[in-house]
Amino acid sequence: MDAKQFRASTTAADPPAGLSDALQALWWDAKGDWSKAHEHAQAQDDAVGAWVHAYLHRKEGDLSNAGYWYRQAGKKRPDVTLDAEWDTIAGALLKE
Repeated sequence: MDAKQFRASTTAADPPAGLSDALQALWWDAKGDWSKAHEHAQAQDDAVGAWVHAYLHRKEGDLSNAGYWYRQAGKKRPDVTLDAEWDTIAGALLKE
């Protein structure tokens, strides 16, 4: 599945089976459920989960908290739109 197909899957009621917590977080974010997305990002306790967690706090507008999570992920806060960042993260995680 590529990022475009992944985004298209958000028309379903539930995420596709077998997704990591980080990908489920992105899926729920695309559905507009920030709280559920945040729960899944927190459930993945590694750099990948931190990356998604950072994106979610950036989207929320909490840049201080986002900055903490970008550091935990070993990433710099990007200077791109939120949609572009979502696509970048989804594309990277779907290739893993």
